[in-house]
Amino acid sequence: MTDITFRKEDFIQDDRRYKVEIDSSVGKGVDLIVEREDGNGEYEVIQAEIIRSADEKIFVAWSEPFNGRVVSDEYRQL
Repeated sequence: MTDITFRKEDFIQDDRRYKVEIDSSVGKGVDLIVEREDGNGEYEVIQAEIIRSADEKIFVAWSEPFNGRVVSDEYRQL
């Protein structure tokens, strides 16, 4: 699986947060890792909220828009 990247401009604001839709083919939501790009162009893992809507869309929600990516950890063994 390739990473799914998104930009600040991709976020939309709802009543209390910002969210960006990601491709549902990336995973079911529980196996996703969200990374935020810092000022140096490096990525840090954050605990963003993953939202699944009634129509099966998946969103990443955060208090502010950011440049980032979503990766799957499905390859990891528990």
